[in-house]
Amino acid sequence: MPTDPATAPARRGTLFVLSAPSGAGKTTLRRAVLARFPDVVYSVSTTTRPPRPGEVDGRDYTYISRAEFEAGIRDGRWAEWAQVHGNYYGTSARTLREAADAGTDVLLDIDVQGARQICRRFPESVTVFIMPPSFEVLAERLTRRGTDSPEAVQVRLCNARHEMEERHWYRHVIVNDNLETAVAELAAIVASYR
Repeated sequence: MPTDPATAPARRGTLFVLSAPSGAGKTTLRRAVLARFPDVVYSVSTTTRPPRPGEVDGRDYTYISRAEFEAGIRDGRWAEWAQVHGNYYGTSARTLREAADAGTDVLLDIDVQGARQICRRFPESVTVFIMPPSFEVLAERLTRRGTDSPEAVQVRLCNARHEMEERHWYRHVIVNDNLETAVAELAAIVASYR
């Protein structure tokens, strides 16, 4: 059935895929950009893990059963998904498609593996990789945070090295050396596609 031009959105929504190694400042940049563009929707992931204290269903994650998630895998419901520490995490393909069709821009905060899956399903996605100024600065940030054991920091650094090697296939790379500059760069990228 053809779409009524009077009710069709002026343009398709854009999927902005943001990836970075742990400690590069991705969450801070995401929050700043969402504050600048209040009509951009943040994609809430779905998980099978139980909510942590203070987490709210639909805001932090959408919580579903393992059986429901696995049915979604079989049905091709996930634009991207992974199993991490025994729990599933994923992004609904239907939600992303409906947002794009409605002309709504969506920001996804996902890892490199998930970003590749999203781009296979939605090749028009705008991918942005956030880099730390250097590997040494990243190590210092992760250590200074004090939220992980030294062993966990080493695992994060090992993962970061592999993730940073994947930055070449992203459309845009931002080095988060100065937060104000990085926010301005990310905001300019988002604005240029809107």
